[in-house]
Amino acid sequence: MIHVIATIELAAGKRDAFLEQLRPLITQVHAEKGCLEYAPAVDLQTNVQVQPPVRPDVVIMIEKWEDLPSLEAHLIAPHMVEYRKNVKDLVQKTEVCILEPA
Repeated sequence: MIHVIATIELAAGKRDAFLEQLRPLITQVHAEKGCLEYAPAVDLQTNVQVQPPVRPDVVIMIEKWEDLPSLEAHLIAPHMVEYRKNVKDLVQKTEVCILEPA
């Protein structure tokens, strides 16, 4: 199993528009071979001292895949190619961390 944490930085004020494009995609990704988890998350305001300030223009994708070939197939799936075209004007930067259990 592998874990993926994708940090997506958006243009100011565009998080809702981005999530509107993302939500229909989630069902398609869940149906992909090897997908164990695929969910967006956003910062939650808390009083926890070690938490950095809330980032209103960031979405974190939390993913789990059976294996690397499943993730690689996901990245080139037709619905992912189309999704990236649809959100290209909303996304400023994406950073992906691909991890394995320790």
